[in-house]
Amino acid sequence: MDPSPSQHVVLLDDEGRAVGTQDKTTVHTAQTPLHLAFSSYVVRSDGAVLLTRRASTKTTWPGVLTNSCCGHPAPSEKLDDAVLRRIGEELGLHASSAELVLPHFRYRAVMDNGIVENEICPVYRVRVDEHATFDPDPLEVDETRWVSWSEFSTGVRGGSIDVSPWCRTQVDQLTALGDEPLGWPVAPDDLLPPAARLAGSR
Repeated sequence: MDPSPSQHVVLLDDEGRAVGTQDKTTVHTAQTPLHLAFSSYVVRSDGAVLLTRRASTKTTWPGVLTNSCCGHPAPSEKLDDAVLRRIGEELGLHASSAELVLPHFRYRAVMDNGIVENEICPVYRVRVDEHATFDPDPLEVDETRWVSWSEFSTGVRGGSIDVSPWCRTQVDQLTALGDEPLGWPVAPDDLLPPAARLAGSR
C-alpha cells in the first residue's frame, strides 16, 4: 500500500521551488535532500512558550529539547494548515490559526551519526489561551513545559539551555523580531518559498 500524501515530503531546489516528493520514512539519511518543512512556537495569552522534548525513539535529534512542534506539509497542503494539523496530531492541542513570523528560515544540520536535516523551514506562532489543554503523543514527545520567552531565549543564547540546532538559530532570529512573542510581527505569505506559495493556492 502506498503511503498517504501526508507521509511524503516536498523536495526543493535551491530557490525553494518544488522538484518532486519522497517518502518521509526514507528522506533522512547522510545525503538528505533539501525539502520543505515548518517550525512552530505555541504561545499562551500570558506570553509563555511551549517547549517539547523530542521522543527518544525519533530518527533525528531524539531526546532533544526544542520548540513546540515541527513537521512537513503534505504535497499541496498549505503550510499553516500543516502546522495546525501536526499540533493536533503530536500535542493533542487544537488552535484556530497559525501566524507566519520567519518566512525565509533555512538550515542544514548533521547529527553525530551522520544523519542530515536539510530544510527550508518557515516558522509560525500559534496563539492559545491560558486554559489550553493538550495530550502529547509519546511516540513524538517525551516532555512538555511552559517557559517565559526571556528565560528561554537568554538560556539558549547564553549556552545554559541546550536545544535542537534549528531552534538555536531560530531563537536568534525571533529575538531580533522583539522581546515578547505576542508582539512578533506577522509576515505576508508571499514571502514564503515558491513551493509553499504554490501549496497555498486553491
